[in-house]
Amino acid sequence: MNAPIEGDQPPAPGSRRPGGRTARTRAAVRDAVLTGLTEHGYPALTVEYVAEHSGVHKTTLYRRWGSMEGLLADALDLAGEDDWTPPDTGSLDGDLRALAREVADSFADPAAAAAPTAFVGAAFQSERAAEALHAFYAERFIRCEEVVERASARGEAPAGTDAAAVVRAVSAPLFLRLFVTRETVDTATADQAARATLAAVTAGAFVTRTETGGRKPTAGE
Repeated sequence: MNAPIEGDQPPAPGSRRPGGRTARTRAAVRDAVLTGLTEHGYPALTVEYVAEHSGVHKTTLYRRWGSMEGLLADALDLAGEDDWTPPDTGSLDGDLRALAREVADSFADPAAAAAPTAFVGAAFQSERAAEALHAFYAERFIRCEEVVERASARGEAPAGTDAAAVVRAVSAPLFLRLFVTRETVDTATADQAARATLAAVTAGAFVTRTETGGRKPTAGE
């Protein structure tokens, strides 16, 4: 067992700090949380487990993260502090296919899929985990705005197209298969989701504001 790691207060979720002992401590705790989620699931994951597998004393974990929920939320927040950028293939069709295939590829390997699957499961059992998962994907949606902005500039998407809605549409059929119907997700499935989303974008299904900035009228208005 590693010796307990001591250090400064970790950064609040959503913030970044340079490397050092604090960063190593936070990463060690994150890795222990991910391992525990994968091996035992959220209900069986304990602060004692995280302490043993991270080398950080249990008292320190309670003082800094407060609870198992706090540890889980920070682990997901740390996972979002990466340099991921959306694809830029030169066309909206290509970008949507790349996004969909990335989701499919992420869950193709059972070992690689274990941690994200466990996080989704934990979100149904913990409000803090659900909030952290929502924040994680909200940040991803923001990063994907440039996909729709480029498409609009090329004339592939109507002005006012909601980028977050587009990303949800291309990934939703895949997550339905993965987590609800428990069906196989492959390249063909990903490409089908991309084609359907492209057709919806072209038809203006995701336009939520007019070119002048006003909200698009809904049916019956």
